[in-house]
Amino acid sequence: MTLYYDPLADFGDEREAFVGRWEDRLWLNVPGPFYGGETDTCLTGRLAAPGHVLYGGEYLTEYVYCQPKTREETALLLEAAESDPFGGYGCDGDARWTPETVREWWRGRGQVTGYLADHRSTWEESEEQWGQGVAAAVRDFEAYIAGGLATDLRVYLHWLEERRSPAPGDRLPEL
Repeated sequence: MTLYYDPLADFGDEREAFVGRWEDRLWLNVPGPFYGGETDTCLTGRLAAPGHVLYGGEYLTEYVYCQPKTREETALLLEAAESDPFGGYGCDGDARWTPETVREWWRGRGQVTGYLADHRSTWEESEEQWGQGVAAAVRDFEAYIAGGLATDLRVYLHWLEERRSPAPGDRLPEL
């Protein structure tokens, strides 16, 4: 069993949908190859990839709160990127994240959970206006941060350091 799925290995010409700039990425993005930056505010990302995309920031731009773990999940994120008229999604995170910046993001996760908690009423009210299960996804993101994200980030750290999925006997790096 592979612990780390490299979603970029399955890409060919589809990468052209990911023209977002690293400098524009929203700070809420979970470390990994994909991120949202200056995306549209039409709320289309969750329609394509509800298990991976949320809205945030001052203008409700889209960000990746859960990196894909299968080819099918990657296809959904590709669809979200293709539906963004601003071309704000990027896929060069593996070349940008370093073990130290991943650890820094993890140490600052309280800012992320604080943001989510501070905007909870907005998300709950948005259900009436937009639907899309945003409030439930925010709760899922909070649970992910409190639960499995630490392990996923340790696996990602191994990927960044070794450029291979950890084998069953490999020790995962610490956050």
